[in-house]
Amino acid sequence: MAKTKVKALVIGAKDSKEKDKLVTLFTLEQGKLFVYFKGVKGEKAKLKEAKELFTFGEFILEEGNFGNIVTEANIIDSFPLLRKDLDKYYEACSILDILNKTTKEANPFIFLQVLKALKAVCYENSPKNYALIKFLLLVFESSGYTLNFDTCSGCKSKLTGKKYLNVEYGEIVCSNCKRLTSIEIGQATLSALKIFKQTPFEKLKTVKIGGGGEMKALNILTENFEWRFGCKFFRI
Repeated sequence: MAKTKVKALVIGAKDSKEKDKLVTLFTLEQGKLFVYFKGVKGEKAKLKEAKELFTFGEFILEEGNFGNIVTEANIIDSFPLLRKDLDKYYEACSILDILNKTTKEANPFIFLQVLKALKAVCYENSPKNYALIKFLLLVFESSGYTLNFDTCSGCKSKLTGKKYLNVEYGEIVCSNCKRLTSIEIGQATLSALKIFKQTPFEKLKTVKIGGGGEMKALNILTENFEWRFGCKFFRI
């Protein structure tokens, strides 16, 4: 049987038969794949740890009668601290849910960004939801919805005065170009969004956002996500 090696992240799993798991992998080479882990529920199962959520590594896939079967795995990182802190765990689950609902095909850019996001949450102690906000901005950018904070997407004039997010188009507009589907973006929210856009994941722990700007930014991006992709993502 043909074998394939992929570099991948486990982004979902559910039971299949008594001792098997049907696992969703997001792979560097092929995008999202559904694969089987056979006999991995036993205490001594060789691939027991490799099937767990957040596991990043190299997986050997073998074609089976009903789909690909994982026969070998080399774990690069399992992000263990995500399972020991509820806030970290929920934020990481939100990141994976966004990935799962927006990206099916291979996307090396997003593949790298999701690993950076998980690393920021797990090891770099970025404040709560900071990595989630940064990841959302990058998902929009990868999908062609980069937010421009300087120029109105409607009239192309410099943004001054009140600013709005036109959720129908996923763009920021001035008061003259706002529509019924536009949501006003307060200054604290706008400032927070600018900071998150400019700050790399590894520097998020140094960022200080005032005025509740981070939660307002997350709420605006959540609204934008629901319009862009027609679904909600897991969020606590």
